[in-house]
Amino acid sequence: MAKPTVAIIGRPNVGKSTFFNYIVGKRISIVEDKPGVTRDRVYAEATWRGKTFNLVDTGGIEPESDDIILSQMRNQANLAIEMADVILFITDIKQGVTADDKEIALMLRKSKKPIILICNKADNYGPTSQDIYEFYNLGIGTPYPVSSVNAIGIGDVLDAIYEKLQDIEEVEEQDAIKVAVIGKPNVGKSSLVNQILGENRVIVSNIAGTTRDAIDSEFENQHGKYVFIDTAGIRRKSKIDEKIEKYSVMRTLLAIERADVCLILINAQEGVTAQDTKIAGEAHEAGKGIIIVVNKWDAIEKDTNSMEKMKKQIYHDLPYLSYAPILFISAKTGQRVEKLFELINQVADKNAMRVSTATLNQVLNEAISIVQPPTDKGKRLRIFYMTQASTKPPTFVVFVNSKKLFHFSYERYLVNQIRKEFDLQRNAYTHDCS
Repeated sequence: MAKPTVAIIGRPNVGKSTFFNYIVGKRISIVEDKPGVTRDRVYAEATWRGKTFNLVDTGGIEPESDDIILSQMRNQANLAIEMADVILFITDIKQGVTADDKEIALMLRKSKKPIILICNKADNYGPTSQDIYEFYNLGIGTPYPVSSVNAIGIGDVLDAIYEKLQDIEEVEEQDAIKVAVIGKPNVGKSSLVNQILGENRVIVSNIAGTTRDAIDSEFENQHGKYVFIDTAGIRRKSKIDEKIEKYSVMRTLLAIERADVCLILINAQEGVTAQDTKIAGEAHEAGKGIIIVVNKWDAIEKDTNSMEKMKKQIYHDLPYLSYAPILFISAKTGQRVEKLFELINQVADKNAMRVSTATLNQVLNEAISIVQPPTDKGKRLRIFYMTQASTKPPTFVVFVNSKKLFHFSYERYLVNQIRKEFDLQRNAYTHDCS
């Protein structure tokens, strides 16, 4: 069933991310004691009294700001308000009602959405405190005093959410393919997601590192249903100085783990860099379906062999991804972006493939007959049988007489034979990737 959405709204630095993290039970949103740290909308699933909903954290709203990033944060919050079924308006009881709070309250009242007013940082304030009465002037309703840090009053807010969600109708939803868009900073990840969605879903600027959180965006078209996960670019460790950046890298790696398919974006103007190699290695080691996406192809001067030359160079630089298809696109102009969907479906299907034990062992026996297992000091490796343990990725277990005799080169040989037999390699993807 499609889950209802609860959005957290408020001006910067009132404790929205701390509240979000406490509700979902893990540190998803970046939390730092300075305004403007959470910039994009962040999603997570939460459950209370058997009711499951999507909780959305947002960057703080500064109604009068002309700053380019802060103004885009305001736009993101507005989008969250539009898509929300219930809105949590968080304020700071210690600071009292501010002019920005009044502007936000006006914006929320115009939305006609169910609103729960939360007065955060109320460690020493009870429901009868005189300071709480000021917030009735916002015209939102009864304020809930809470302390996100010390978990005071959280249960009352969750009960209020539960009550407001009772009237929300749930609709059936199909299984969606989760697609992580990964790559180094400023390679065009957010631009690609926005091109696909047809809206400014993720903040885009030419400042490297603008996207710090992993952002989920649901999308459906004639090809199927997808969840695109836009991620912060993974920087070299020497450049990860701030705790904020460390959290971003951590969430990018978690996004890879959640994904069915990873789109590894490479800048056509730069080719494969050392950082691209590390990022691609993370996705490969996680066993994800992978598509190598060469972005900014429109900016390249080309001849008749430009694509083939770059393909050969990419496979040379990323030899462990020889099975992954390559697609050349321009996120800016939309060139070939439509071709991604059929390719994503094919890769996802292959990654979810299941092979019967009988068929698998027939392939194993044929591989052994072509290349005999290795020997060491007169003792030969004996392979008894193979079975598939799981999917996503297809994982196989081999039973042998000695693990020490199972040299990695023979393991690689068997992996290649399986890829070839069951079309788990790039030439299996029949769609024209050029």
